[in-house]
Amino acid sequence: MHLTLYSYWRSSASHRVRLALGYKGIAHDVITVNLLGGEQSSDEHIGRAPSGYVPALKIDDESFVESVAIIELLDDLFPQKPLYPRTAVDRARVRALVETVNAGIQPLQNLNVLTRYSTDHAARDAWARHYNARGLEVFERLMERNDARGVRGKFAYGDEFTAADALLIPQVGAAKRFGVDMTKLPRVSAVIAHSAELPFVVSAAPENQPDTPNK
Repeated sequence: MHLTLYSYWRSSASHRVRLALGYKGIAHDVITVNLLGGEQSSDEHIGRAPSGYVPALKIDDESFVESVAIIELLDDLFPQKPLYPRTAVDRARVRALVETVNAGIQPLQNLNVLTRYSTDHAARDAWARHYNARGLEVFERLMERNDARGVRGKFAYGDEFTAADALLIPQVGAAKRFGVDMTKLPRVSAVIAHSAELPFVVSAAPENQPDTPNK
């Protein structure tokens, strides 16, 4: 099985899949797609990803899209070091954390949305900061609720890295760029601090990608 990830260094959705691949130790190639250069709109990339977004993950001769769907596929194909818990209730809680980011934050700060919203960069940043802060506060409250139910640990859901962490880490990176006050998010901040030096997290970071500018 041969895997190729089509990625952009600062794409939070690409970052999620890099984290999942790294955590599981799955060998893969990386091909960069320059979003600022418009490569996502090329016929070649549209053939891989009809939305024109990244990431796309090619497995042998088929390309798969949408980061959460890709992460779930990787969990099915490579069940070692699972990214979702075994029990139905635990999986539902992790999926709630995942969707808090995937549906509740990231789409509202997508470049296409920001460009449509305003041509003023300060207004765009204020919009993105608001929705990042709001969504991460929801994530924090979900962690607090899970804590009250006995789910405590170093990561977003207990002591094992899950898909919730793969979504959270890139989103916090975006939130910091937009100036979100992280002091109001102690549980989220503790997860980020614990994860920061893990080798697969370091390797997946935007600043360590082959297309990172000014490396």
